[in-house]
Amino acid sequence: MTQYDYDLFVIGAGSGGVRAANISSGHGVRVAIAEQRYLGGTCVNVGCVPKKLLVYASQFQDQFDAAAGFGWTVGKSTFNWTSLISNKNQEIERLHAVYSNRLQKSGTSIITGRAQVLDVHTVSVHGRKYSAERILIATGGWPLVPDIPGKQHIVTSNDMFFLKQLPKHIIIVGGGYIAVEFASILHGLGVNTILCHRGHKLLSGFDEDISDFLAQEMSRKGIKLLFNTDIEAIESAGDCFAARLIDGSKVSTDLVMYATGRTPNSTGFGLETLGVELDSEGAIKVNSDYQTNVPSIYALGDVTNRVNLTPVAIAEGIAWVNKLYVNKAKPVDYDTIPTAVFSQPPIGMVGLTEAQAREKYPDIDIYKTSFTPMKNALSESDEKTLMKMIVVRSTDRVVGMHMAGSDAPEIIQGMAVAIRAGATKAVFDSTIGIHPTAAEEFVTLREAVT
Repeated sequence: MTQYDYDLFVIGAGSGGVRAANISSGHGVRVAIAEQRYLGGTCVNVGCVPKKLLVYASQFQDQFDAAAGFGWTVGKSTFNWTSLISNKNQEIERLHAVYSNRLQKSGTSIITGRAQVLDVHTVSVHGRKYSAERILIATGGWPLVPDIPGKQHIVTSNDMFFLKQLPKHIIIVGGGYIAVEFASILHGLGVNTILCHRGHKLLSGFDEDISDFLAQEMSRKGIKLLFNTDIEAIESAGDCFAARLIDGSKVSTDLVMYATGRTPNSTGFGLETLGVELDSEGAIKVNSDYQTNVPSIYALGDVTNRVNLTPVAIAEGIAWVNKLYVNKAKPVDYDTIPTAVFSQPPIGMVGLTEAQAREKYPDIDIYKTSFTPMKNALSESDEKTLMKMIVVRSTDRVVGMHMAGSDAPEIIQGMAVAIRAGATKAVFDSTIGIHPTAAEEFVTLREAVT
């Protein structure tokens, strides 16, 4: 192993790459990690973390409006976008320091710059060559923008965290979680928001009852949803833009944001020259050990385009290190991965959707409830909560749980433990609820609706 400068060279300092580097270093592996943009990758810089901070900011107006019902007199409120972004930037800088300190304490060498893989054991950064026994690609994904007239006017989720000013009007194109989250954020901050989606339902892959419920709630709040439509072109119109839709109509807006998917960030690193296999979408092909067809080169996280979630990339990094450097194989279990959408209302889910369950099992029972949360009794808000449980009748096992409503992600995290442990409906029924909470509804569902 000493014939190389490093035992492991990681390209990409996002969640998966950093975790793999830190743990490997902790086991005595000589590790270097290269990053051309920022430590922490998408999640810390232009994803999960700053987005959640913006979500919090967007919720205050509803809370101000609700306060009177609880006896509070709230004065006139104003919102300062510049202040929010400045405070957000300070928090991200703090996290950069945390990541840097952890890497340095573990003994990992941090190299700043874009890495190029020259051969199966050599990486170049700014013209300097480094040799390594193994190379791990953890470069994540990148927003996908369609090639339409006026493409240069489009912004993506990456850009939204650095806007100089908040627009008065925005069109968001897409129907996935990034699109609905930003639509909720911007609407909550007072922006006139249109969500344009070429499909007929939001959140493909989620349970239909949940996606339909979210669409209704978003519309009720005042977000304009345009289904079965798309933008053909974007034209500059003075100090704003005109988006031409497929029906020929035009919509004037200050900003057009696209959230129509992400593509694996696999090009430009020299992988093609080495013959590393990519699929039709540019994802790096790997086996169950995250190894490519070139034995010394591995890949994990979003660049492999399997389950594109930060905790999954972290889990893959841990599993990869355990297999190669600890001789303790413990593969990642990709079943029943919980997930959330931080829309308004937020969504949490784990396990199978109703459609997936009916395809897999012949005997499915559905338990479902929709209600007005206790808080809204005094706040005069008409926002509701939807909860759904999917059970296999013959085994009584709960195979799916879905929720849209306040605190859904927090509640579903706990439910995910129960589902992974194989909990049955009888276990839920025998569990005493915490009263008064929304979560107790999951242990008081008594009558199947189908």
